[in-house]
Amino acid sequence: MEQTLTDRYAAPPGWRRPVTVASVVVLAVVALAWLAWAAIGQATPKVDSQLVTFHVVDAHSVTARVDVTVAAGATHPSCTVQALASDHSVVGELQFTPTSGSNEVTVRTERTATAVTVPGCIADGQDHPR
Repeated sequence: MEQTLTDRYAAPPGWRRPVTVASVVVLAVVALAWLAWAAIGQATPKVDSQLVTFHVVDAHSVTARVDVTVAAGATHPSCTVQALASDHSVVGELQFTPTSGSNEVTVRTERTATAVTVPGCIADGQDHPR
């Protein structure tokens, strides 16, 4: 005698499949909406910066040229420039308020710097430096 699973056990309720499909669809829509929101938010920063060049002036200062793009409506922008020694330790740091375009800054150092880095710029509502 052959028994099918439906004969042996009760058939699943008729509502289970449509509810499962609807739940998966809602979850997928929410996940895609969050992904789009996150991608758009990261693709359009309020302040963006890029180190163009730097020059070691002497044992206690370096100059750096930083190109900064400040979006319209950005408030309280702030950029950070760090001078690094040959052992990769930070020997000087400067925070400045940028203008949109090229910004030339001088960083005072405690000893000779061999490199300059720009960790990035921030503004109100932009927590991650860019």
